[in-house]
Amino acid sequence: MSTDNTSRRTVLTALGAAAAAAPLAACGGAASGSGAGEGARAGGDVVFLIDSLGDTWIPNNSAISSFQGNVWGHVTDKLVHVDADGQVSPWIAERWEQNADATEFTLHLKSGVTFSDGTALDAEAVVANLDHWARGRPEDGINPIGLFPKTYAAASAADATTVVVEFDAPTLGFVPTLGYHGSILVSPATIALSAEQQADLSRDVGSGPYVVRSWKEGDNVVLARREDYAWGPQALGRTGPATLDSITYKVVKESSLRTATLRSGQADVAYNATPQELASLKEAGLEVAVPRYLGFAHGYRLNASAAPFQDVRVRRAFQHAIDREEILSTVYTPDWQVARSFLQSNVPEATDHSAEFAFDAALAGRLLDEAGWVPGPGGERSRGGQPLAVTLYPNPYLVTSQAVDELVAQQLGAVGFTVDLQVYDVVTYGERVTGNKTLSNYEVTRSFIDVGTVASILTSANGGEDWFGLGEGDETLNQLRDAVAGAVDLDTRAAAVDQLQQHVLEQGLYVPLEQIVQRIYAQTPRLKGVTYNGVAYANYYTAHLEG
Repeated sequence: MSTDNTSRRTVLTALGAAAAAAPLAACGGAASGSGAGEGARAGGDVVFLIDSLGDTWIPNNSAISSFQGNVWGHVTDKLVHVDADGQVSPWIAERWEQNADATEFTLHLKSGVTFSDGTALDAEAVVANLDHWARGRPEDGINPIGLFPKTYAAASAADATTVVVEFDAPTLGFVPTLGYHGSILVSPATIALSAEQQADLSRDVGSGPYVVRSWKEGDNVVLARREDYAWGPQALGRTGPATLDSITYKVVKESSLRTATLRSGQADVAYNATPQELASLKEAGLEVAVPRYLGFAHGYRLNASAAPFQDVRVRRAFQHAIDREEILSTVYTPDWQVARSFLQSNVPEATDHSAEFAFDAALAGRLLDEAGWVPGPGGERSRGGQPLAVTLYPNPYLVTSQAVDELVAQQLGAVGFTVDLQVYDVVTYGERVTGNKTLSNYEVTRSFIDVGTVASILTSANGGEDWFGLGEGDETLNQLRDAVAGAVDLDTRAAAVDQLQQHVLEQGLYVPLEQIVQRIYAQTPRLKGVTYNGVAYANYYTAHLEG
């Protein structure tokens, strides 16, 4: 073992690592050169420092997590690949067709693909996954995938490599959604397990380029290269085994400790550095990646059924009270962009509606006056003896969330809101905030691959998530939702999405803050060939270490 190996192991042990089952060198056998395809020579072990590994490994429940998603992206495959620009290309599905009204799709699969336990990833296995993504087993604690089309009716295996998928209504976004980070292919044997058994990562079987060598709850996951892997996505220019020998995900909760360990050469990647650290990391010769995902701009969705947001004037006052330029200049760096809608601007259908929520403290005050909220001697507003009170819940999945919420609280306070912050860790946040429909607001950090899936979550129709607490009570929203979901061509859908953005923002139902960069990667410059997909995850399938 090299001296570098020994020192890296010593540092990780000092951090509480239990990763002795894997060599943690950055130099063993790594190839030089920057190529990411078949020509990159195999070898090298990457240490990836992460702030959490979440609260469960149940695939359906954890695949969309910003933490566990990093791991799932290497031990599982998807039917299609979606790159950082939203371009869809073949992966396990080699090609596909749809009927004229986008209610039936036929997927043609690669032959010879297997899960790591040797069972076939064939049409029957894909049908089992599609059913599982669409329906889950909620009674057993296994969720459906949130943005999987609610119009899904059924899938069937026409033969061993052909799957026919049917929908109850036009579903233009189906194929792109197969590249969503929740749409991970796991073996039918895994799907059949109980929730408790699925939560044991060692029992979850995928078909990806890595397998789980070892894991310790809340501490680390060690992945090893799968030597018989031979079906990588065409877009990455590689089909055979991954180039790196192993990837170790190690939990280090403090950002400063993650980046200090990276600086010292004892790790290769530090996840979720703070924006304030990025300039000094670059100055130290490290590389920083801040990929934006396709999805919603970072902001708050307001619950129109909960006080004080039953009144549209209060919701609009909340929107106009926020100075987004101050947030960008105080919390972020020039890598971040101002929000122009509730969709990220790299979403093809996003349009500029920033005038609807522009900072205007005077307008916010007038709206609150009209709604009957009277300022007291200290400026705090009340009505009928009740304060204009709001609690914000910083999202622990976003490293900047608490700093942003603290600044928003000051800005809201300036127009008369009384604001409290309730800070939770990942587990407690999941228990008390995620899915809690009684809260007045919820901070959104949500990606999607295709805008067509947006309609399925805004109201309660067809099991939708009812983001704004309106149920089916807003007829205009219902009509626009149906127009987006039911469009059979992209131009018609884009026009409906534009109107949907306008209506949601006019009604003060969504409060955009900035265009989100949720996944921040700082890494050694020796790590080459990293790619980023449409939901901004780093992929190390084609990566290698120089020197």
